Amino acid sequence: MIEENVILVNEKDEQIGLMPKLEAHEKAVLHRAFSVFILNSKNEMMLQQRAHHKYHSPLLWTNTCCSHQREGETNIGAGTRRLYEEMGFTAELKELFHFIYKAPFDNGLTEHELDHVMIGYYNEEPVINPDEVEAWKWMSIEAVQQDMQEFPEQYTVWFKIIFDEFYHYLEDHKL
Repeated sequence: MIEENVILVNEKDEQIGLMPKLEAHEKAVLHRAFSVFILNSKNEMMLQQRAHHKYHSPLLWTNTCCSHQREGETNIGAGTRRLYEEMGFTAELKELFHFIYKAPFDNGLTEHELDHVMIGYYNEEPVINPDEVEAWKWMSIEAVQQDMQEFPEQYTVWFKIIFDEFYHYLEDHKL
């Protein structure tokens, strides 16, 4: 299996190169990424639990899906592709905002991403890919916030950062 490249960017989200994903995370180089939040008609958020064999953050809960754009791929195209690959469904996605964050892992890797945050709506059950996802659940946004405060060790490092940005965006904007 060929390792996927990530798109290196500057702080204006302009592409400045490509680098293998693992190397980018070892060197903490700023690269483009995306995070998808799927909500249902009850305004609950679909969370996924990362598969037990993932090389970082196994069995931790996180947003519906997140990954990296491929060269030449739009943000929405990348989000749609990865949502289907991980969760087995498609939904119309809308990009809300983007921001830069840096989050070190316990294993020496670091996420340093310019993250494009997207939202979509879906009311059915996903057909999860067991190579990527261990389990899934619906939770109200308020319940996620409370659970993350009580049990922060059960959530991915990046989700805690991205959720906070997403939550404040929802406070400031009517969707």
